[in-house]
Amino acid sequence: MAETRTHNLVSTDWLGEHLDAPDIVVIDASWHLPPAGRNGGEEFLEEHIPGALFFDIDALSDAESSLPHMLPSPEKFASRMRKMGIGDGNRVIAYDSVGLFSAARAWWMFRVMGHHDVAILDGGLPKWKAEARPLETGSPRPRQERHFTARLQTMMVKDKADVLSASGSSSTQIVDARAAARYEGTAPEPREGLRSGHIPGSFNLPFDQLLKDDGTVVDDDAIRNAFAQAGLDVSSPAITSCGSGITAAVLSLGLTIIGAKNHALYDGSWTDWGADKDVPVNTGSKP
Repeated sequence: MAETRTHNLVSTDWLGEHLDAPDIVVIDASWHLPPAGRNGGEEFLEEHIPGALFFDIDALSDAESSLPHMLPSPEKFASRMRKMGIGDGNRVIAYDSVGLFSAARAWWMFRVMGHHDVAILDGGLPKWKAEARPLETGSPRPRQERHFTARLQTMMVKDKADVLSASGSSSTQIVDARAAARYEGTAPEPREGLRSGHIPGSFNLPFDQLLKDDGTVVDDDAIRNAFAQAGLDVSSPAITSCGSGITAAVLSLGLTIIGAKNHALYDGSWTDWGADKDVPVNTGSKP
């Protein structure tokens, strides 16, 4: 699956060589959990990869939803991309300031909107900085508006009703990217008002198990082994989930890299499920 991997991940060496290519657009998609007290947009102004644009996950969301950073309409996404100067024919490279965390959400959003020429910088900004590569400060240079075609890939997105149906079925698996303590219900959720535990029938694979210590993605065999050890059959349909649809995309990336075809992401994830007292919740280490 080397071709699948290189289509979805690029190295710092590759980006360094292609940074000035006219068809390449680099985006900083840094986002942080509320308790972290960090602001991705402010940190972007302090330092970013030369020529990068800031991709604001919260601003590029459905403003009418009570849930955080839910997918926007295709029309809103296309409009924002056009104004940012991202259009058809561009190869989008996403990174974040952690290594691999929220960049996968941006990668997934582009794919959901039908733009598949998108990849993630393996290791993100930390690896770029560790190699003493160039950085910029301040606001990015404005880009000329470009036409962006958005076609929503509905099969890649699941809602609570879909997940409730899958939870009681043996045909579709659910895999939770949260830390084990949150999955088991022994650690509180970072957002108030949510129950602790997991979706009945869901397996647990913390997203960081797909990463090396330097934030790069483990090799393909290690990805397969991680899903297998979590109890997942990657040849069967799967739904990825997490706290609010951010790190679930890391699992979606892993499935894509190893060639799994039939998988989708629960956009509302635990923020949606855990707030609803009418849906069941399990605790403990078993599905």
